[in-house]
Amino acid sequence: MALINYVKGYIASKNPAFVVIDANGIGYGLYVSLQTFSKITDRQEAQLFVESVYIRDDNPKFYGFAEEEERELFRKLISVSGVGGASAILMLSSLSPSEIAGAINTANVTMLKSIKGIGDKTAQRIVVDLKGKMGKHEGGISQILATTYNKNKDEALMALVTLGFPKTAAEKALEKAIKQQGISTENVELLIKATLKNF
Repeated sequence: MALINYVKGYIASKNPAFVVIDANGIGYGLYVSLQTFSKITDRQEAQLFVESVYIRDDNPKFYGFAEEEERELFRKLISVSGVGGASAILMLSSLSPSEIAGAINTANVTMLKSIKGIGDKTAQRIVVDLKGKMGKHEGGISQILATTYNKNKDEALMALVTLGFPKTAAEKALEKAIKQQGISTENVELLIKATLKNF
């Protein structure tokens, strides 16, 4: 459990994978999912619930969530052996909470494996460990719009690089999502989700 429960303040900077909250002159850098980014993208201020994940004892990474429910789902995911903070945040960026819960509760290993970095064994372990423990996660599926906006394309690329993908590979996957799948660049969240499926 994080020592800091939540951070509230001005949004100093943000992209779909990382947000800096200025709280009383201190800038807190938090990794976020697309779920959280979409909720705060039009705001000047935000309150994000915090969770820390330690790679080493002296090297924590801090993650921020717009809702406590999403943080709770994140905690459940990282409780599974083989699922770290980066993998969990990628899951929350690739699928909605309701889709993740549905995949786990119906043992849909194929859907879980479609997420970058989640292999067959890890997907099966997630199902075994969490099936029946997900609770109810409501959420609709966003609709794809059809307009091109290069600023959003650049923002999506920045987010993918922040998530740890090589820039060249991210650019290729991004172009593939736009051309082959007919994905619009008007909605950054949808664009990133579609691109993640091309890795």
